[in-house]
Amino acid sequence: MTTKPQPLPARCGDRVDVVYLWVDGNDPAWRQRRQAAAERVALRQTAAPCGSGAAFGNVEGRYRDNDELRHSLRALECFFPGHGHVYIVTDRQRPQWLADRPGLTVVDHRDIIPASALPLFDSGNIESYIHRIPGLSERFFYLNDDTFFGRPVQLDDWFTATGFFTAWSDEPEVAGLQFVPEDTALVNASRLSGTWLAQRVPGYVHRPSTFAHAPRPLRVSVLQALETDISPALFASVRATAFRAWHSPPLVSDFVLRWAIEAGMAQCRSYRSAHVSSGDDDALDGLARVADQLGCLHFFCINDTADDAHADDPRLAAVRHTLATLFPEPSSFERAAPATAGAVAVAANRQRAELASA
Repeated sequence: MTTKPQPLPARCGDRVDVVYLWVDGNDPAWRQRRQAAAERVALRQTAAPCGSGAAFGNVEGRYRDNDELRHSLRALECFFPGHGHVYIVTDRQRPQWLADRPGLTVVDHRDIIPASALPLFDSGNIESYIHRIPGLSERFFYLNDDTFFGRPVQLDDWFTATGFFTAWSDEPEVAGLQFVPEDTALVNASRLSGTWLAQRVPGYVHRPSTFAHAPRPLRVSVLQALETDISPALFASVRATAFRAWHSPPLVSDFVLRWAIEAGMAQCRSYRSAHVSSGDDDALDGLARVADQLGCLHFFCINDTADDAHADDPRLAAVRHTLATLFPEPSSFERAAPATAGAVAVAANRQRAELASA
């Protein structure tokens, strides 16, 4: 039994950086690495009675690039033009449309994760290293690429003087504290946090919920202290699996937040938000609601739950169409689109006509 977590010394600068995780699941070289890693894991786990893979832990939808990052960056530039440096964490990949520009860095897994641990395909494992990004500001936002700002960002809505805000999801309550292999990683993450904190914090009362899938305001000092001094065993556990596992759920999306709440470094608040699961029957209605409320939502998430759908699946096309409608203007993060042959010919003809009439 330990005492109540204590807040860390305040360290704050003006800059607020942004970190994204991104993967292109269609990249042949990456798919080869994924297949080889899955085969190695399968060989080690043939004797496991329940297996270790989390529900939906290795489906295509977890890795699919449906142009979300491009539009999340457009939303970022639209609603948070005063953001700091942007870091995109990837595995030997780079979006073809991404520009080379100041204030943007593509961070390879090898830059922040030990080579002996690679390759990795579990976002819960990968995100446990993001605070190691060289030069990352003390205060920063962490986003998955399916998460979008939906109104102008006021930092007082996200960060307190010494910590940050977080929000509960509206998902059903999490039953019990025992891991359930069939449940999602986020549900088991709630159980992991409840067990760890109840054993160490006198009077701890666990809220049986998950947290909203939102832009995540965080502080480097909190993650550093948890990794090195407060809960190194938990970080070692989440880093022990190459793929998402039910018995080793993520920390950044639950435990880190609950610990910060107990330490007085995080506060819960309500946001105007929307969550759309692309595989649900009401996904089209959800996309329409997002379009209607853009400019009023603090954030929204369009979660790819079409799982193993083909690339031409109409559900994926609906998401792309909605995002292109919401954020039609390219951001400064994008390369200038090359002129098509037709456009070049039109311009040349126009120029010849102007010269002829001069």
